[in-house]
Amino acid sequence: MARVIHVFRQPDRFVAGTVGQPGDRTFYLQAVESARTVSVTIEKQQVEVLAERIGSLLDEVHRRFGAEVPDGVPDDEVDAEPLAVPVEEEFRVGTMGLGWDAETRAVVIELLAATEGEVDESVVLDDTEEGPDAVRVFLTPLEARAFAERAGRVVKAGRKPCPLCGEPLDPQGHVCPRQNGYRRSDED
Repeated sequence: MARVIHVFRQPDRFVAGTVGQPGDRTFYLQAVESARTVSVTIEKQQVEVLAERIGSLLDEVHRRFGAEVPDGVPDDEVDAEPLAVPVEEEFRVGTMGLGWDAETRAVVIELLAATEGEVDESVVLDDTEEGPDAVRVFLTPLEARAFAERAGRVVKAGRKPCPLCGEPLDPQGHVCPRQNGYRRSDED
């Protein structure tokens, strides 16, 4: 079967979002352009890493190429709307690619479908006919910074971390490994 690559050269929006309650959330990345919407499932840690790497890439692009890159994003530039519904998973993300297109002066994000075996690096950010399905999104530096800002907020909107071990606190109770399995009492 031929590889399907969904390309968004000027997306109306590209966002990270979730469905479900904290502790039981499913994370999505969603690209929208005109009447076309593509949603892919992604792990929370992948969203966090992507947001961090986008920030690093933008800093490097500014340093090496002198490109205009915003340090931050005004709150009104960060998309705060929920995911477009219905949220229909195209695929689960396995491999991610991130790059800078000097010609269009855009950040390029590629999300590849999870596969059973190893993904050959040559298919990332390439138009080969073989390989996993993909979503490729081109973002201006401001759009990329705004995506990273929202992604960070989405990740942090989950359960609060334990102040001792950093693991998420469970509403039904948290057994902290730093307390040797003992729960803190109200008297402590």
